[in-house]
Amino acid sequence: MPSVTPTATQLDQAKQAIAAYITSLASHPDRREGAYPYYLFHEPGKPILGTVMLFHGFSAKPHQMWRLADYLFQNGFNVYQPSIFGHSLLNPAKNWAQVDLKPEIAVPLKAKVAQDPVLQTYFANLASNPNVAAQPNPLQQAALVKRLVSIEPRLLDIVQSIETYDDPDFDEYFTSSHLEYLTHAKARLADIASIPGAVYTVGLSVGGAVALALAAAKPDRVRKAVVYAPLLRVYDEQRRQYVNLTGPLDIKEMGWDPNLLFPVGCFTAADRFGGGVVMSPASLNSLKKVPIFMVLTENEDAADVQTNQDFYEKTGAEQDGNRYYLYRAMDLVPHPMVDPTEVSQNMSNRFWQSLYQETFRFLTTGEVDIPNMGNLDQDPELPQVPPVS
Repeated sequence: MPSVTPTATQLDQAKQAIAAYITSLASHPDRREGAYPYYLFHEPGKPILGTVMLFHGFSAKPHQMWRLADYLFQNGFNVYQPSIFGHSLLNPAKNWAQVDLKPEIAVPLKAKVAQDPVLQTYFANLASNPNVAAQPNPLQQAALVKRLVSIEPRLLDIVQSIETYDDPDFDEYFTSSHLEYLTHAKARLADIASIPGAVYTVGLSVGGAVALALAAAKPDRVRKAVVYAPLLRVYDEQRRQYVNLTGPLDIKEMGWDPNLLFPVGCFTAADRFGGGVVMSPASLNSLKKVPIFMVLTENEDAADVQTNQDFYEKTGAEQDGNRYYLYRAMDLVPHPMVDPTEVSQNMSNRFWQSLYQETFRFLTTGEVDIPNMGNLDQDPELPQVPPVS
């Protein structure tokens, strides 16, 4: 794999661009402490294998993949880990991408919801019990959907315009900032424009969708993409219907940060971004030029597995340099599969060191040793991944 040697001037230009971005965040009234982007750059004059941009998952922070960032940095890459759009800021209803109903539709609909005694009792019970999960369980989601439709039957017709990503009625009913995910990622790519050599995008969940969208938009700059459970469509049709139906109504959920509630409409925007941008014909055609390593898990509770598999086939599968791995249910690997200390559904990834090794192998050679992905022991031929300390 050819290397490049950035100069001090080239690195300084990138550092100054990133510093300016961080300064803009630090001066923002809604700044989110601990959620600023960061970089790991080798000293000037040292050859590097390229620059990896890592994009974290929905509601998380850039440091979500710090172990992987360190591993790649220690083994020859420069690393830049920005936030996905809005996630360096608090107040998600104001600062994160979301789908919302236009005011002329939203105001009377929300008034009906506010006047419904059954819904108000439910929301009051939820607010008064901090030990109850902010995200309704599947039974509650189904019940809420039925109640909302009983209050406003035309809501189903309105939300139908979200179901397909090219429905012309969408702009009649909704406003959406989902495209900001890509606009922001392009700006972060511009931060490192002065650094020579290939760029590689790596992303988890919604960050995986961002990594793919950026590769599709800039195939001349992004050499390869590695995506872990990219959210191209919300998992489970009932869950997706709930997200699309309640998203524009300011119902809130909780993500990885227990102190941060976000409107479900933010998740609606993530679904629309994955399906409407990454899965668009133009993106699919562009991504045939960019080798992709996709990692999925059967123990999925956020990203639709079948949609990801269909996407993989449409972008060329193995014959175009793509690689694919699916953790089986018995592996007990959850959706946020990158950090071994991160627990979801009482599961965590015991195979994380092999995942890091195969990510490195793919970035440097374009290959993946599939048996090693399910191996608890590391491949001695590849750089070793340090244990959790």
